[in-house]
Amino acid sequence: MSVLPTVVKEFIVGDVQADRVVPPSGFTATLTTFAAGAMAFLAIFALALSLATGRLAARWGDDLAHSSTLRISAPEGQMAEQTAAALRLLKTTPGVESARALTAEEQGALLEPWFGPDLPIEDLPIPQLIEIQETQSGYDAAGLRLRLQGEVPGAVLDDHNRWRRPLEQAAGRLRLLGLVSILLIAATTATIITLAANAALAANAQVIAVLRVVGAQDSYIAKAFVRRFTLRALLGAAIGVVAGMAAVLLLPAAQPEGGFLTGLGFQGGSWLLPMLIPPLAGVVAYFATRHAARRTLSELD
Repeated sequence: MSVLPTVVKEFIVGDVQADRVVPPSGFTATLTTFAAGAMAFLAIFALALSLATGRLAARWGDDLAHSSTLRISAPEGQMAEQTAAALRLLKTTPGVESARALTAEEQGALLEPWFGPDLPIEDLPIPQLIEIQETQSGYDAAGLRLRLQGEVPGAVLDDHNRWRRPLEQAAGRLRLLGLVSILLIAATTATIITLAANAALAANAQVIAVLRVVGAQDSYIAKAFVRRFTLRALLGAAIGVVAGMAAVLLLPAAQPEGGFLTGLGFQGGSWLLPMLIPPLAGVVAYFATRHAARRTLSELD
């Protein structure tokens, strides 16, 4: 027989007489419920940060993966000629889907966040930028650079790899950090519940001794503690998840102006993931309490 049906039966049915062994309130009850709720609340934010980091990295990576920028620096009299030569070269380059020179207004918009809206672009020696859109297969960047050196000496190609790779690495490490945080939260929850169960068992040592005298088995006594502490952990985790999701809803939605500081919540089907936290907390509490009960009862012999 598998463990899951047995666990569900113990959890749902219970035993009124056995449940009386466990104090229904007090320090251990409060500690277990609070710990499960606090850990579930923190797990919500660790999960939200991990998912948001993945979305942000994917969006930035997609934007940079199939686009490049060509920067042309040339004397004023040669700028138009070199720009036209670069556009002709790009049109004949395999893997280049389209290429266009940015207008003065578009380049001004790119510089506006740093220099303000009144920057006199026409009076400054600003390089001409050409936006390149690649096909799915992409182009040979090394070969294109060689052709540009020969035909457009003032051109510098930026294929965005130096921007994309650090973003992908940082996103991967942040996702790993989120996973490690969730595992540490689960371990902390198990530790606190184990300590609470040990305290409850020690406080009821005399009651346990009486139960043994009248013929109660240790498995019968342990079952009462396991069920009660599992219920407490489930209740606390459910409260923590509700509070955490409410807090996530209060975070600002994704906005271009806010960058990565916005859009840290859940999206689409990811809203269902927090629903897994209370059952996982219950599983952690079940095994932690069962281990603590068996060990403590054996020490009370």
